[in-house]
Amino acid sequence: MHLELGHIFIKDVKFSDKTIIKDGVLYVNKEELISLIKEDEHISKVDVEIAKPGESIRITPVKDVIEPRVKVEGSGGVFPGILSKVETVGSGKTNVLKGCAVVTTGKIVGFQEGIIDMVGPGAEYTPFSKLNNIVLVCEPREDLKQHDHERAVRFAGLKAAKYLGNVAKYIIPDKVEIYETLPLLEGIEKFKDLPKVAYVLMLQSQGLLHDTYVYGVDAKQIVPTILYPTEIMDGAIISGNCVSACDKNTTYHHQNNPVIEDLYAQHGRKINFMGVIITNENVYLADKERSSDWTAKLVEYLGLDGVIISQEGFGNPDTDLIMNCRKIEAKGIKTVIITNEYAGRDGASQSLADAHASADAVVTGGNSNEVIVLPKMDKVIGTLDYADIIAGGFDGSLSPNGSITVEIQAITGATNEIGFNKMSAKMF
Repeated sequence: MHLELGHIFIKDVKFSDKTIIKDGVLYVNKEELISLIKEDEHISKVDVEIAKPGESIRITPVKDVIEPRVKVEGSGGVFPGILSKVETVGSGKTNVLKGCAVVTTGKIVGFQEGIIDMVGPGAEYTPFSKLNNIVLVCEPREDLKQHDHERAVRFAGLKAAKYLGNVAKYIIPDKVEIYETLPLLEGIEKFKDLPKVAYVLMLQSQGLLHDTYVYGVDAKQIVPTILYPTEIMDGAIISGNCVSACDKNTTYHHQNNPVIEDLYAQHGRKINFMGVIITNENVYLADKERSSDWTAKLVEYLGLDGVIISQEGFGNPDTDLIMNCRKIEAKGIKTVIITNEYAGRDGASQSLADAHASADAVVTGGNSNEVIVLPKMDKVIGTLDYADIIAGGFDGSLSPNGSITVEIQAITGATNEIGFNKMSAKMF
């Protein structure tokens, strides 16, 4: 697989009568975008707002964040199996609008969506405060069932990202990044003197509000399998979950997975980056045993020397994480796990719900129970109705003066478990 990602740097976003990119500015036809989203009969009302870095704006509750992209050359299209045909992606050329994102908000099904502050102390905990955000405020029909409600908002964000990405199809990129993974045996032969390393990417898959999609298939229905890393970079995996905002992988996270990018940076130099093994995080013990068994089997079958494992979520996914780690280590293959911690507000509690002596190489994304006071913003995009019940909040989180006292688990991406954040054992 050979993929060229063409970066088109977006320094500003403005509304206009035509959706175009000119001199680094993305101009958006608001009415046209709204009309596109309202084609879905499940959406009764939608508005589009712009939130820029440094503005006194709070976006909440955040459903998903998506980077606009367009397929220029090669098989497949954006979001295969969802908005494009089920064709394998990960090769050819894809243009990317860097510096901006689509954010979905509005009425939500559950309570685990997050907060993005564009300025202030909360902005320091989320990478999305540094982007020019095109925000969809969606109001689905009142009579929708939960699954249809979640799907309607999820699709709205994906369609908006595709719409915006399309304007970059014929633009010459400002920068091109090239990523390549050879077929298995060819790659082993070429880099035979380098240690063979793969990435085990755990996908949240625990039912409504806790799902991830692979080529349009709910990850609950998959067995562990191997993907070229470029497939993930090219939109094969999208988010449909709303686990605690701090550690959920949005679609943007999947599109820009830093573990994949960092392994590619060492590929052919210090390691042979063999690929990505995706596995799920189901709720039943039998499913956890099956998926971790298969994951360990694939790792052994590939003859790997080392593995990096990242989880998503917390609580019972900690069991999936430790199962994967324990079973892979038992085969004599070194592992490093990436997680975050729920160690209590004082940091004195056990960080994970499960543990094992073989999990002796751990990268932390920080303690999600850390408390922060988010000052009042001049503008709220979305609604504050969920401030007291959002994961990380409590009765009285929203004060009369407009400030919000919450654990940082309420901030989107604050302790992200693929390392797309500023937290670890300390703040950087």
